[in-house]
Amino acid sequence: MTTPSNPAPSLAPAPEWAPTRLRPLLRQLGPGLIVSSIIVGSGELIVTPKLGAEVGFTLLWFIILGCLVKVFVQLEFGRYAITRGRTMLQAMDSLPGPRLIVSWLLWLWLGMFICVMPQVAGMVGGTATALRLGGINVPLPALAIAIGGSCAVLLVLGRYRLVETASMVMVGVFTVGTMVAVAVLQTTPYAVTGEQLVSGFAFGLPADVATAFGAFGVIGVGATELIYYPYWCLEKGYGVKVGEDDGTEEWRRRAQGWLRVMKIDAWVCFALYTTTTVAFYLLGAAVLHAKGMLVENQRMIEVLSLMYRETFGEWSLWMFVVGAIAVLYSTIFGATASNARLVVDAAGLFTPFRPRSSEARVRWIKVSCVLLPAIFTAVYLGFGNPVQLVFIGAIAQGLMLPFLAGAAIYFHFTSPHRELRAGPYSLACLLLAVASMIALGGYQVFSEVSRWLR
Repeated sequence: MTTPSNPAPSLAPAPEWAPTRLRPLLRQLGPGLIVSSIIVGSGELIVTPKLGAEVGFTLLWFIILGCLVKVFVQLEFGRYAITRGRTMLQAMDSLPGPRLIVSWLLWLWLGMFICVMPQVAGMVGGTATALRLGGINVPLPALAIAIGGSCAVLLVLGRYRLVETASMVMVGVFTVGTMVAVAVLQTTPYAVTGEQLVSGFAFGLPADVATAFGAFGVIGVGATELIYYPYWCLEKGYGVKVGEDDGTEEWRRRAQGWLRVMKIDAWVCFALYTTTTVAFYLLGAAVLHAKGMLVENQRMIEVLSLMYRETFGEWSLWMFVVGAIAVLYSTIFGATASNARLVVDAAGLFTPFRPRSSEARVRWIKVSCVLLPAIFTAVYLGFGNPVQLVFIGAIAQGLMLPFLAGAAIYFHFTSPHRELRAGPYSLACLLLAVASMIALGGYQVFSEVSRWLR
């Protein structure tokens, strides 16, 4: 069963290239990079510097590991979507085990999904705070309503590509600026020393792992992005190029070709978002930790801006504010578009409701694009505290990761296309990723239980 809402496209042949044919490769790779562009989000902008501010350089290894292990799960989910034509929620519903209307894993996902609502609400609050810091003298509630309303209007009008393109340009500039800031940092009193970098690979964990665990859940490809990814593969990515499995050799070759493109896409994105995440972590550890500044709620953007202001000078406040607005708003926008598809898909699994046509599906997605920003905005207006709201979703995503990793292993071994399965090396890495996620999730649960029993 396929879910794309677009008319059936003409199928693209399997991409062929030699390693020296760089330009054709980039032409094939480009659309995939747009689909899976998750270079900077709330995890990188808020959670990562907050962790650096709290613990210094000691968890640099943890940040890199957190970005790496999830790539193998992402690839397996993308492989499932391309070869079987199902969305992620449909895939999760196929898992064996207890069922109450739907699979046990879907109930866990629903709990995480509810917790992600406050996370996006925290981004709404962060965007409103950044606008205020940038000189827009409007009450925060009014700014929050404007942010949520504009997001809904743009999505209903179908301006996704416009916002996506503008956001990619601004976020790209902000990302480059952050990397430059790490280099310029070496000319300031906050210069990173070799000893500090070595201490970042001591492979230890702090007594309180709550912030670290939240960071693990959202940096790089977070649990929500892992679930979104197959949707975009089906609607506007590789699944559209491959088409439905008709059992022919031509389809198999086409699938193999586009699976290779997906793998390159994922690793290019990994290199980009890991470099960016490490840059934000180093700035937080070098500047905020040294100044004893904590990233907390209403002063969140002001404190984070110190990473730029202490590096470039006070003039760079505007640059940080514009970059933060671009990052947070684009994340809200993308999360709304993705969650709207999840809502419609989930409604068809948890209830008898099912859109009768692709046109009906599009209409219900647009309805969800209005309701979700209203919920995000209402949660922020009701609770405030953007940092705490973001961490509710971050912790929930971290707890969901081991289950998603386990599902990826199940999908691998039950794939009917043996020749399209991941190779032995990728499978070994996937198993190691699952083990690390389970170990960290268990450690977090143990730490929380121990704290409650004290």
